[in-house]
Amino acid sequence: MIKNLVRGSVAALVVAGGLISSAFGAGFDVNATITGLALRGVDPVSYFTNGAPQDGDFSITEVHNGATYRFVSEENRDLFKQDPDKYLPQYGGFCAFGTAMGVKVDGDPDLWKIVDGKLYLNLSESIQERWNKDIPGFVNTADGNWGGIKDTDPSEL
Repeated sequence: MIKNLVRGSVAALVVAGGLISSAFGAGFDVNATITGLALRGVDPVSYFTNGAPQDGDFSITEVHNGATYRFVSEENRDLFKQDPDKYLPQYGGFCAFGTAMGVKVDGDPDLWKIVDGKLYLNLSESIQERWNKDIPGFVNTADGNWGGIKDTDPSEL
């Protein structure tokens, strides 16, 4: 019993250490929590394979660009590792409409759309309704804005 307690404690420390170290590695180009968790723990691959977001397992993770991503399975994690850009949300997971407006605001993993094979998030249902009215135009504008705001602290925009 003590052996299991020690093993469990060591495993918890390893996971916590990984989360803490990654918290300080995510740059301004990734929408991550203070702990470094991206997409609020939602598996980025699940949008493409499941057709909907699924919460990832805290024990199946991958650090990419300083942020920690969780996955529902090792298979999803392996797909991500093979081609992260295929599964990552555009604009670092910030709101696509906000990026089109030249600001970086939170992207809600539950307010999403895949367009031309790319994942986009929005801040709220009302924002997503506005974004849906001219997706190609907003994507074009956001793509143009992203290069100028990508590495800027959101509080400075």
